[in-house]
Amino acid sequence: MTKIELTGPELPNIPWEERLHGCSDVVWRSQKNPIITRQAAPGVNSIFNSAVVPFGGGFAGVFRCDSTARDMQLRAGTSQNGVHWQIAPQRIQFQCADDDIGRFVYGYDPRVCWLEDRYYVTWCNGYHGPTIGVGYTHDFETFHQLENAFLPYNRNGVLFPRRIGGKFAMFSRPSDTGHTPFGDIFYSESPDLIHWGCHRHVMAPVGGWQATKIGAGPTPIETSEGWLLIYHGVLTSCNGFVYSFGAALLDLERPWLVRYRTRPYLLNPREYYECVGDVPNVVFPCAALCDPPTGRIAIYYGGADTVTCLAFAKFDELMAFLVENTL
Repeated sequence: MTKIELTGPELPNIPWEERLHGCSDVVWRSQKNPIITRQAAPGVNSIFNSAVVPFGGGFAGVFRCDSTARDMQLRAGTSQNGVHWQIAPQRIQFQCADDDIGRFVYGYDPRVCWLEDRYYVTWCNGYHGPTIGVGYTHDFETFHQLENAFLPYNRNGVLFPRRIGGKFAMFSRPSDTGHTPFGDIFYSESPDLIHWGCHRHVMAPVGGWQATKIGAGPTPIETSEGWLLIYHGVLTSCNGFVYSFGAALLDLERPWLVRYRTRPYLLNPREYYECVGDVPNVVFPCAALCDPPTGRIAIYYGGADTVTCLAFAKFDELMAFLVENTL
């Protein structure tokens, strides 16, 4: 097959640690984990499932910060190195032209995507049930909220970093009033980030670590041969849900067509901070940073719905694993 190349801008200051001697994992954990704990900001119970992007020579992000009242909130944060973070002391106050849409109920599991001329934020937004909130910022200080993308009930809204066929594009995972008996990823497109349609089915649960439900993780990563999607999968064990993550390569212009998809997981809960917390046995990826010249990838993920963690991969190794271990 043709050699697959990473595309996109260079990011030489990407957070990075080489594998420890003797480690053969395709994705390996930072020795600094967890990089963000619940002590990193005032008045929080936990900081996890958070989104990070390059910004101003360093990094910025939107972080899920559940308060000590257990309100699910979003806060902004900045970092010079992507590892040590300053998290805002208050939740993001989105500016919204419609008071009905802009009324805050809850917000969780954000993603952030640089798209054309601004940073777009998508998150699970409370509006008569969970739906996909959409907003944007230029500076991670002032945030503007647009219309919700979909009707409730929906989660894991993830924008693409460019238009496809002239349209904005997004993954989502429709659900219902329970905790997601539905578990499939869908693709949708929009001419204006307000009106969404042309929905296409992408992937369904298939068994094993991804038997119960799946959901898109970080912003899709563009390559020369398709979109690299890191996604989470859930197994229902006798002791509850277990969240792991894997990857898929999707067609470049028709991203609902799956070319490769990992049968084994890439990372699953093993460390104490992934197995013990408010929700045990969870690794939940929400962001990935890439440096095309070196092939380095840094993946931010939530651990046990309590802390934020970091893992690393090399693009060529990840792609080889994906192709050799595809469903």
